[in-house]
Amino acid sequence: MNVILLGPQGSGKGTQGKRIAEEYGIPHIATGDILRASIADGDPLGVKPILDQGLLVPDDVMVELFRNRLSEPDAENGFVLDGFPRTMAQAEALDEMLREIGRDLDVVLELQVPDDVSVARLLRRAQLEGRTDDTLEAIRTRLALYHSETAPLVEHYRARGSLVGIHGDQPVDAVFAEVQQALEQAAARA
Repeated sequence: MNVILLGPQGSGKGTQGKRIAEEYGIPHIATGDILRASIADGDPLGVKPILDQGLLVPDDVMVELFRNRLSEPDAENGFVLDGFPRTMAQAEALDEMLREIGRDLDVVLELQVPDDVSVARLLRRAQLEGRTDDTLEAIRTRLALYHSETAPLVEHYRARGSLVGIHGDQPVDAVFAEVQQALEQAAARA
């Protein structure tokens, strides 16, 4: 099963991505994890200053990181992409990558939450996890970027018939129940 999770920061993509990965035995491939790993490896791509400002990492860097990750053996039978693609250029590059390796997207899940819920969740996460990139200013910048750069992907995937909206502002288990229903329907279509 090849799944994309779309939604603003704080919508629950990480939480739901981990649950999907566990339930379906496929890797949860999160942009944040990939970028933090790059920073931990000495930040060869120079992403830390970009992230600290709440800005998006350039498309070419993200595409290369994901191309490498999707070629790893654990992703052969499927994946859950969390936070990628974030721009139309990344979506087009992902489409091309998948064509090259003979794979299709099964479903794109859009976790829908209001901005105030996202802000509250991210500020709480910053306190609990000590995340320096979750300042109020950076959160607002990332949400504005989501609405301008990533939200257009909703229509891109809706036009292809692969988008399913998920009510992300419910309790975690209720969200996962909706996710499971969408995945079961996608599997039945495949």
